[in-house]
Amino acid sequence: MLPVIALVGRPNVGKSTLFNRLTRSRDAIVADFAGLTRDRQYGQGRVGPRPYLVIDTGGFEPIRTEGIVKAMANQAELAIEECDAVIFVCDARAGLTPQDSRIADFLRRCGRKVILCVNKAEGLSDIAKAEFYELGLGEPLLISAAHGQGVRDAVEAALADFPEEEGDEEEVLDENAPRAIKVTVAGRPNAGKSTLINALLGEERLIAYDMPGTTRDAIKVDFEYGGRPYELVDTAGLRRKGKVFEAVEKFSVVKTLQAIQDANVVILVIDAKNGVAESDAHIAGYVLETGRALVVAVNKWDLLDSYERERAALDLEQKLHFLRWARMIRISALKRNGLNHLMRAVDEAHAAAYAKIPTPKLTRALLEAVQRQQPPRARGGRPKPRYAHQGGSNPPVIVVHGNALEDIGESYRRYLEAFFREKFNLAGTPLRIEFRTKDNPYVKEEKH
Repeated sequence: MLPVIALVGRPNVGKSTLFNRLTRSRDAIVADFAGLTRDRQYGQGRVGPRPYLVIDTGGFEPIRTEGIVKAMANQAELAIEECDAVIFVCDARAGLTPQDSRIADFLRRCGRKVILCVNKAEGLSDIAKAEFYELGLGEPLLISAAHGQGVRDAVEAALADFPEEEGDEEEVLDENAPRAIKVTVAGRPNAGKSTLINALLGEERLIAYDMPGTTRDAIKVDFEYGGRPYELVDTAGLRRKGKVFEAVEKFSVVKTLQAIQDANVVILVIDAKNGVAESDAHIAGYVLETGRALVVAVNKWDLLDSYERERAALDLEQKLHFLRWARMIRISALKRNGLNHLMRAVDEAHAAAYAKIPTPKLTRALLEAVQRQQPPRARGGRPKPRYAHQGGSNPPVIVVHGNALEDIGESYRRYLEAFFREKFNLAGTPLRIEFRTKDNPYVKEEKH
């Protein structure tokens, strides 16, 4: 078992900067705003040959408060329960605060090893840590997460009581074991993305709060469903560009788009009560542009009466008409209704996105399609598709070879796409068809 280190402290002391330093990543959003991180963020770090897990948390306030601050405190407390050691981060520039003292009181009672780190100490002398002795947590360590100063010493101190297990480095992964499917959950703010992930996990892993914009980072969670491994990524809600006011939210948009790009399957969560918004169509368009497999989860379906359900179905058909290839699953994340159907659709979309179709089967299907309906004539002749092969996956690419294929129009391309989808069960994934015309060896190049 890898040792686990939790990063705890009040808002804006540099926990996410330290997380990125320890994991050698940019997974956590970092900006000069208090309260930027809200959910727990997990990553893997390494000091020398030794690996460990690290948990980033939001600003911690041990006193029972209300609203989003209380939810953030709950996330920090869960991280402390999960960890083997806590790195308590304070701010050398701001000095010791009453909130630091309240956190220290809580940590003394938690039963975990605590390493007190005074961050943002670049260029400061040991005098900067003098006032932090009164927290009663041992020797404060001056560090700079932004510059790496003292960070290795802090991690080694946190891991000192956890001897390295022999053979960890030589562990060999089973090549035949199923790989985790990367599933990104996207949608506009307050559509129920975090509630859906919590419902799938069966625990309050992410903050789910009735306020748009609760999630700001892209949070990764590993879990199993039906015996199959998945990596779920909860993302910040995307809204129209004109409504992206905060610089923080602009960071979140970048993280969301990156998460969609890295996904195997995207779950687009639609709020059935409020209908399909313009931002929903924008997200769907980006998923289509990147070629990712897609499942549409129509959430809060249980809140609609029969008339509202008819209107919602019509709204989905009209505004997401370009996603007819995607499965649309009616769910209630809060009541855990429809989750089995949703995950089955995710599996089907993933299988379609990575389907391997032999060239002989593709060619026979192409010739059958042409026999049913030939391409329209153009420029006095008729294009002649000859054979097809697969040119890629995620999304599947079918390359069609023949003569005069540059004259094939968009309507015939759509016909072939629909034919191949039905023939090879490619629902849930975009499908791209490329036409390549065979050069005519009897046409001589013009002499200049």
